[in-house]
Amino acid sequence: MAGDTIITEIGEWLIDQALAQPDIVEMFEALCNRLHAAGVPVTRARLTWPTLHPLFQAETIMWKMGADTEFEQFRHQDEASDQWLASPMHYLLENDLDMLRRNLDGPNRLVDFPILEELEAQGFTDYFLKSTPFNGKVKRSEQNETGILVTWSCNRDGGFSDDDLKALAKIQRRLATAVKNAVQQRIANNITETYLGRHAAREVLDGAIVLGDGRKTQAIVWYADMRDSTALADTMKPEDFLDLLNAYFDCTAGPPIENGGEVLDFIGDAVLAIFPFDTKEQRAKAVCAANCSMHKTFERAQEVNAARVREGKVPFRFGLGINCGTLMFGNIGVAQRLSFSVIGPTINEVERIESLTKVIDPPVLVTQHIAEVEPERWTSVGAHALKGVAGKCELFAPAQLKGWVGEPKRVAEVEKPPKPRLVH
Repeated sequence: MAGDTIITEIGEWLIDQALAQPDIVEMFEALCNRLHAAGVPVTRARLTWPTLHPLFQAETIMWKMGADTEFEQFRHQDEASDQWLASPMHYLLENDLDMLRRNLDGPNRLVDFPILEELEAQGFTDYFLKSTPFNGKVKRSEQNETGILVTWSCNRDGGFSDDDLKALAKIQRRLATAVKNAVQQRIANNITETYLGRHAAREVLDGAIVLGDGRKTQAIVWYADMRDSTALADTMKPEDFLDLLNAYFDCTAGPPIENGGEVLDFIGDAVLAIFPFDTKEQRAKAVCAANCSMHKTFERAQEVNAARVREGKVPFRFGLGINCGTLMFGNIGVAQRLSFSVIGPTINEVERIESLTKVIDPPVLVTQHIAEVEPERWTSVGAHALKGVAGKCELFAPAQLKGWVGEPKRVAEVEKPPKPRLVH
């Protein structure tokens, strides 16, 4: 058993960690190693906390003596998994307990959960699970009731002593203080990145929260817009139209994110994304990323639409414009309600370019700055007037477009301004 002085020193170290905004994985690993070195016979520990994230319900860190520390995230649907329902953590939360202790050998042996059977088979002799709430109770389903759950295990004959358990309970309160600070920072990052995008989130968290804060940036701009959305919204059930929108967004917003771009906004049923760059070399890479995203978008859309048709659902169609230029990236709105977005001629141009895809096939058009990076991939469709933009702009269509089937129209057909399309 570690002395009180050593436990106090570890507690003070944790307070210092709370003030320093540490990496939570590194902090927990260091804590477990310190406890073991101090004489507390911990050889396995798991730290779990609920989080606020569009994909994940909870996060966990697994530490084992002599092994790499592992970080894992659990999706929202994992909460109903058989493994979770049969776990000591679920039992503790459902029965409103603060702790649960199981001897895995000796006269008081009690192995009543599958995970305990596994630990016993691995030679562990004791298992101690304790919850420490931040406020209210520790639950994964209610974000205003959060905290940490920690399992402490050892393989020493006889398991933990009473003094060991007291030391772990004392240390866990200090640990909760440090984890709360780190988790709140992670949640702030999750929320801002989810609603603003990675780049905008970083700007906001770095202090760009005043009306007019912003700067110029160069970027490849991606603008996708769904066809016939007004008519579809009028004729479909709301839940069916929402399902259609999310399927469409998965195809048109997912690939840019996967290829290093950033979705800045969903403007109704349009997707506005950027691939920022600073140098000529970075511009070439950004263009290639946008091109890769384009092909992936149409491949995915073909697969999704085929599946929707098989299921008797309405498929979707869309157009895509890609441009390159300088943007003003920052806060617009009023002081009490800001939007961190991009403005400038490049945005206006890409919207006009996309609108021309309603009459030019295939449904992708890009500017010369995009086509010149990989000229063999593109075919000029001539110079076209863009509404509200002086002069004409030469546009290019893909020489080949994966996932799209159609007959290209002659250039002569698009000399007239775009006409609204009727839904039949």
